[in-house]
Amino acid sequence: MNYFAGIDIGSTAIKIAITDENKSLVGHKISASGSMFYKYAQESLEALLSELNIDKKDVVYTVATGYGRKLFKEADENISEITANAIGARAAAKEYCDVKTIINIGGQDSKAISLDDDGNVTNFVMNDRCAAGTGKFLDACAMNLEINIDELGERHFQATGTPLSINSTCAVFAESEIIGLLGNNHSVEDIVCGVHYSIAKRIVKLVKRVGLKEGIYFDGGPALNKGLVHAIENEISRKIFIPQYPQITTSYGASIIGCESYMYQIKNAI
Repeated sequence: MNYFAGIDIGSTAIKIAITDENKSLVGHKISASGSMFYKYAQESLEALLSELNIDKKDVVYTVATGYGRKLFKEADENISEITANAIGARAAAKEYCDVKTIINIGGQDSKAISLDDDGNVTNFVMNDRCAAGTGKFLDACAMNLEINIDELGERHFQATGTPLSINSTCAVFAESEIIGLLGNNHSVEDIVCGVHYSIAKRIVKLVKRVGLKEGIYFDGGPALNKGLVHAIENEISRKIFIPQYPQITTSYGASIIGCESYMYQIKNAI
């Protein structure tokens, strides 16, 4: 059996997906990027193959994507994360919905992507100028509130009353607002809810710039935060599809591209 690897080297995490000849996901791994992207990507791939009991020689095509894609020299191909994200989203949601709009929130940026009926990217916008509205911002909020990042979703639904306003578009100033709200005796739950809605409002602005269409897919680590999902759905007035493994959509798409590229080469070599 031949296998295909998609390696998404992001600014905060390395995501690896392995698929088979049927483009089915066989396994995945997520690890911190650290300071040595290439070294950690290699180690993560080797660890995943060992866990799956797959010989490295059976991985016949590797596609790298993401922030550090050009650092992984062994890749047969490197592609834009926008393209990989779109292909991975369509594949992950094929049994549930026809994806037309993608919301992606990463560690240090957020994106909105619009697709046509054939799954081609027609437009996208990215916010990478400020950490407010990203996974890094959520990490900082949890730290300031002295709770675990995994608690944010649950705390959101324990809030009472109207969500608190957090208006700063700069992450540093937003953190100052949060500290100020704590000082004014607002509950952690109400602050968490306010943080989620402040991010949701920014995301909706991005989505409107590419054109909101039905079939909305949300991926990236923050998609695991049910409170944030709830806030975005309320702001956008639509249901959102969350995949089983939202962090690996882009690496999954890269592995599918690897499978297609390999099959194309084999076909044209005959």
